[in-house]
Formats: sequence, C-alpha cells, structure tokens
Amino acid sequence: MKTYVLKEAGAEENLQLVELEKPNIKNDEVLIKVKALSINPVDIKTRIGKSLYQQLSEDRPIILGWDVSGIVEAIGSDVTNFNVGDAVFGMVNFPGHGKGYAEYVAAPAVHLVKKPNTVSHEAAAGATLAALTAYQILSRHVKSNDKVLIHAAAGGVGHFAVQIAKLLGAHVTGTTSEKNVDFVKSLGADTVIDYTKQAFEDVIANQDFVLDALSGDPLKRSIAVVKKGGTIISLPSGGIDDEILKSAKEKEVHVAFEMVQSNGNDMTQIAHWLETGKLTTHIFQRYPFDRLIEAQRQIETGRTKGKVIVTV
Repeated sequence: MKTYVLKEAGAEENLQLVELEKPNIKNDEVLIKVKALSINPVDIKTRIGKSLYQQLSEDRPIILGWDVSGIVEAIGSDVTNFNVGDAVFGMVNFPGHGKGYAEYVAAPAVHLVKKPNTVSHEAAAGATLAALTAYQILSRHVKSNDKVLIHAAAGGVGHFAVQIAKLLGAHVTGTTSEKNVDFVKSLGADTVIDYTKQAFEDVIANQDFVLDALSGDPLKRSIAVVKKGGTIISLPSGGIDDEILKSAKEKEVHVAFEMVQSNGNDMTQIAHWLETGKLTTHIFQRYPFDRLIEAQRQIETGRTKGKVIVTV
C-alpha cells in the first residue's frame, strides 16, 4: 500500500510517500480501505516535532493522521459489530498512533461507527477529530440556554462547535474574520463578531462557556467576558500560562485544557446528526492522496474555513 512516512520532525518535505505492506489487524480491529481522510492542526504540530511527536517516534515508522472514512476489508476474530464491506468512519487511536495517512488503516472497532448512506466519505472523514472535539467538550460543559462563545468559529473545530452548541440549546456567539461572517451565521450562530472590527469584550458579557482554539491574547481577554463560575476550555496544548490562571482565579473562572479521545459511542451521535442533516461538514478544499503535502500547507496557513479533505 502507499503511505506517507515521516522520516524526522520538520518541514512537510519530510513526509515521504512510500510503499509498505498492509497492516496486520489485531483481534479487536478492522482493516479499512481508506476512501478519504482529513488533515488537522495537530498533524502539523506533530510533524514539526511538537504535540504527539515524541510519543509517535517510539513506534516507527511514524505515520501521521487519525481521521479516516472507508470500507471494511477484514475484521478481527473478536469484532461483532462490523462486517466486510461496511462503510465506516472515525478518529483512530487518538492520542496514540493513528497511522491514517495510508491506503489501508488498522483501527480498533470501538473507535468506529458505520457511515450513513446519505453522507459522503469526504464529509464523514471531516466529521471526526474536529467534530468529536467539539462534541466531547460541549456535551460536558454546556446546557440548554447557556451563553457560549466560540473563537475561530469558521475553523475545523469551530464550525462544528457552533452547530453542536445550537443543538444543545445554547445561545452562541462566534468570532471570525469579515469574509467568514455570513458563513458562521449560516451555521446557526446567534451573534457573529468580526474580530478585525470589534473587540469581542466590547460586545458580549456574562458568558457561561468559552471554547478557545487560539490561546494567547484572545484567551486572556476571554476571562473578562465569562461570568463568575463559568468555564473556558482551551484547545492548544500549553496555551494556559500562570498569568491566565491567576486572572481566572481572581474572577472565579475555571480555565483548562482538554484533549479529545477516540470513542465510537460518541461517534454514533455525530453519525446520527450527519444522517439527519442536523450537522454538516463544510469542505473547504479537496486534494488527491498524491497531493497530501499541499493539504498540509493549506492547514498551516491558519485560514481554512471548515475542513481540508484528502481523497484516496
């Protein structure tokens, strides 16, 4: 099979397209013939030597990628919920070694769910790590009628978070740039703030919850708009410094970092929402497998609206 191996941490050219044997599956795994995969910022961070790189480097060859959608080609002896020929999707082995940048992926059955017939492999692959991040965090922290602020609301996680927060009954404010204001409104946001024209703290206050995908200055400023006892969850690892913790403590605001975990049961909810049209994946751009490096470059721009998909 063709797969991208990361020889060493660094530039995207360190991803090399090579031929390897198809992976062997364990008793609790299925072998997926991949039809589509998606690229996430964590892929880039890991590639350059941050995030999960050290962990993955202990299991060479390093193959990035966690988001896949495809067809089951083989099943392990303990797998009872899938059959050969089933269309499945999921986030595989996160935060471990997903090995998703490949034509074939061995995946634990408990990390997968059947793909609805009405949903394309591209849309399904996009609704994995990003959608699961939004769902796991919001379902833990947000209840009906809460006021929720979502930064980078047009991004991969952000565009799912807006939709899911609305499904949970929240009043949603999203921040984005001018060119994406209408897009974020179309997702269901009640209020959209163009951060190039307005400081969000001048527009909103008394938020119950903030989902922060930016860290840095926006995270610091977010403390001011959260009510006493409210919560901010920051997605970038290492983005919460002592100054932020001190400021949050003074206002009695909870600030924390949370990482998504592979979970087939949670994927079942996402699959249901996709099937019923309550949740949609916005595909910003598609790339063929032999142009996967270009897809990584697009993510690195930080200007992706929705998801970048690679077809296999």
